[in-house]
Amino acid sequence: MRLADRLVRLKPSATMAVNALALELARAGRDIISLSIGEPDFDTPPLARAAGIKAIEEGFTRYTAEAGIPELRWAAAEYFNRNYGAGATMENILIANGGKQALFNVFMALLNPGDEVLIPAPYWVSYPAMVEIAGGVPVVVRTGVEKNFKAGVEDLERHFTPKTRICVLNSPSNPTGMVYTTAEVDDLAAWAVDRQILLLSDEIYDQLVYAPAAYSSLCAWWKKSPENFVVVNGVSKSFAMTGWRLGYVLARADLILAAGKFQGHSTSNVCSIAQKAALAALSGPMPELEFMRAAFEKRRRLTMEAVASWPGVRCPEPQGAFYVFPDVRQLYTNELSGSTTFCTFLLEQAGVALVPGEAFGDDHCIRISYATEEKTLVRGLEKIRGVLFKKN
Repeated sequence: MRLADRLVRLKPSATMAVNALALELARAGRDIISLSIGEPDFDTPPLARAAGIKAIEEGFTRYTAEAGIPELRWAAAEYFNRNYGAGATMENILIANGGKQALFNVFMALLNPGDEVLIPAPYWVSYPAMVEIAGGVPVVVRTGVEKNFKAGVEDLERHFTPKTRICVLNSPSNPTGMVYTTAEVDDLAAWAVDRQILLLSDEIYDQLVYAPAAYSSLCAWWKKSPENFVVVNGVSKSFAMTGWRLGYVLARADLILAAGKFQGHSTSNVCSIAQKAALAALSGPMPELEFMRAAFEKRRRLTMEAVASWPGVRCPEPQGAFYVFPDVRQLYTNELSGSTTFCTFLLEQAGVALVPGEAFGDDHCIRISYATEEKTLVRGLEKIRGVLFKKN
């Protein structure tokens, strides 16, 4: 059997690969602490859970409209309107199977073979693969710890060509946790309008921003110039609903129809039960959100304190999400010459699973997720330090 060329070129997800090795070691009896997966350890809020249960009990288990049930599309539009002044309507919203499919739908609807997509690095692992599957060409724009892992207009301009069609923005960022300021967002948005390209904003961590940082969405720019902006969000991270698989796209009505057409031939509608749960999450009070944010903020402080004690390591303090992304190149040796061998060493010797920065486009770094309960996090960080800086 001959596999398709597109599949042969695809790299497996590094986060899932590390998790698989950690599970294998755990099955062999090792005490493994995973600080690798970006998934909140909190339960889905009761209001959303109750709505899902009610949907099952009332028999809401059949196909829905491919773009999502109207009341959820309205709720997502109102989420953008209420929080960021988007001025959206139901026709501007597509409900998708998670933020991942929402992004994938947009790439499939917009890219032709050879179209280029600017992707600032460090980037979320799936951006380049999605672009390639859609026939586009990922163009990596490297930043690094020296620039606080953020791309400016001058960085994007150096990579701009007549084939550039889309630029991806992810704030707060996975893997770095960095948040673009309002001034930085405005500069990038104005550049996109001037260059007449699409700025695709992945805002899946928008509610997980820590004071004094303030979040700046592209929704206001979308309202002024919808042909130049698309915003993607979902309930996975901020509402601790990863397994419900529900994301949504804010875009012009014609792009929503085009992306919906692709979704109709791939997965059709999102799970009807998940839609009802997401409707409750987006529409009702969610006091749990503030509790989760406060817990993550405390864990961020503990993680940064630990990383700051590692000699030679640099790590800008993240303002959002639940990751830190330290530059550990000063700890590399002839045997541990990159982030993959470094993380493998820590997994085997310390029993702690992390994700190599190579997967995110920066081999100088490693990603630590603090989306796990506090005692486990602290124990994992102590085990890492014990292996890296043990006395001879």
